[in-house]
Amino acid sequence: MGRFQTCCCRTLIFLFLAAAASFAAEVKVAWFNLENYIERDDGSGQIAKSPARIGAVVKTITELRPDILAVAEIGDRTTLTDLQNRLKAAGWDLPASEWVAGLDQARHLALLSRYPIVERNSQDALYFPLNGVKHGMHRGILDITVELAPAYRLRVLGAHFKSRRDESAYDQAAFRLAEARLFRSYVEKILRSAPETNLLAAGDLNDTKNEPAIREIIGTPREPGILRDIWVRDSRGETWTHYWKVADVYSRIDYLLTSPGLSPEILWRKCGIVDAPYWSQASDHRAIYAVLSPENK
Repeated sequence: MGRFQTCCCRTLIFLFLAAAASFAAEVKVAWFNLENYIERDDGSGQIAKSPARIGAVVKTITELRPDILAVAEIGDRTTLTDLQNRLKAAGWDLPASEWVAGLDQARHLALLSRYPIVERNSQDALYFPLNGVKHGMHRGILDITVELAPAYRLRVLGAHFKSRRDESAYDQAAFRLAEARLFRSYVEKILRSAPETNLLAAGDLNDTKNEPAIREIIGTPREPGILRDIWVRDSRGETWTHYWKVADVYSRIDYLLTSPGLSPEILWRKCGIVDAPYWSQASDHRAIYAVLSPENK
């Protein structure tokens, strides 16, 4: 195919995605840890979740109807396509996608969108020292930019930090703090070069808001681009996003954080947590979402 034909094809794809999204007055961005929407380790190519639990994931998303969906604990690209196809068959088409390889061979970050992805800057391999040993950020950083309107772009970052499971080789809380410092440095680099960036950071950070890792990511007024926590609640006013069955503990470890440039466009009263009665059939996490008006203010 010639260069001209290739350019035309890319233009047509972009226009198709833009038309499909039908630039709206409000845009909903969701974050959802899918809890092992991954392949079985028996080489069968089948998904580890049961059909009933997959159905609950699809139902959660189609009832939420997000314009942009960032997820954790998805398997390989084929698994992401499987989810994408199931959503489309259920009536919710998210044609644009991003998948992050990361260093974890099984669980990945990914994103689906009704809007065209115009920039891709996801990071697969990021490293940091911990007690003199080089470690890697297991799932990398999801980083894409979507065009929500002709004069409005949204940059979405995603992260999934180390679990709270104890490790013999290192302290798991210290590991998350190191990941948080790396993520914070990444955010600062973006906002130093373009302070007005409409940036939304989403993630399963595996810590509660009082822990050092969360304070590190949010930053301080002295630092460029302090992030604001979109403190979402469900219909009962509760804020927990995860149930840890082993300890019988409910906690908020999933977050949506907004940059100063994006904060005025957030429709705070419309943000929330999915609290459908079947939530636990889908995942041990509840999906969270923010709603914004794509017009710079």
